[in-house]
Amino acid sequence: MAIPAHPRRVVAVVGATASGKTGLSLDLAERLGGEIVNTDAMQVYRGMDIGTAKQPVAERRGIPHHLLDMLGVRDTATVADFQQWARDAIADIRGRDRTPVLVGGSALYARAILDRFEFPGTDESLRRELESELAEVGPAALHQRLERLDPDAAGRILAENGRRIVRALEVIALTGRPYSANLPQLEYADPASVQIGVDIDRPTLDVRIEARVEAMFDAGFVDEVDRLLGEGLAEGVTAGRAIGYREVAAYLRGELSLAAAREQTVFATRRFARRQDSWFRKDPRVVWIRYDDPERVDKAAEAAQL
Repeated sequence: MAIPAHPRRVVAVVGATASGKTGLSLDLAERLGGEIVNTDAMQVYRGMDIGTAKQPVAERRGIPHHLLDMLGVRDTATVADFQQWARDAIADIRGRDRTPVLVGGSALYARAILDRFEFPGTDESLRRELESELAEVGPAALHQRLERLDPDAAGRILAENGRRIVRALEVIALTGRPYSANLPQLEYADPASVQIGVDIDRPTLDVRIEARVEAMFDAGFVDEVDRLLGEGLAEGVTAGRAIGYREVAAYLRGELSLAAAREQTVFATRRFARRQDSWFRKDPRVVWIRYDDPERVDKAAEAAQL
């Protein structure tokens, strides 16, 4: 498919979870003649709907959505996989003279799609060795090792995210360089790209996160997790570590009370949101727009067409 002589810009709506990215992305897609490209690592999984705040089909305003419901919960999706899928979707959308509007909560995925980012190689024997060690000593111990070797990378990776910790240690061993040195550079792969950040204060965000978690549980989140466990969620390297899902799985195993599962989900989501915000705040290219600005759609559309 031929790309138009002057292809549409690539627009990414970024910011913390529960800040209002989804609504703004839909407004922008309507305004700009666009289609949505999911950049959330968990919304790519079929059945992970309530806990990922996946927009129901009936509420998508008839706008095409890409990279949703592609995989089963046992499947693994790497950042490299996502980069290729998203870039293919972006090329397809622009080839039809439409505007790709990226939205999702996975900061590294968004950067890997937008920026120049070549992935270091892998070594299967080294990976197996690290994964065996992970199973034996747990992610916290490996995170401490990463903190000694690369404090910057350790600060970006949650201590319970064993998969990313293993990958960081593997890259350090293979390249002899810090893992953080291999993260995306602040240079767009396509200069016709723009990031629009949803700016929200922390107290308001904390309230919204708690309300979202309550709504998830009220909407049948426990039943969703129970069903997905039957489909192999616990064996899923990627899907099995999703915030909320692991806490509810612990409740279903009798390890937590339901109240504790809710409380821990709120805590983990707030911590994740702080990391998201910190990641994006370090990027000077992001155009920030207040979540409650009555002119936010106009301002975002203007920024997207500069």
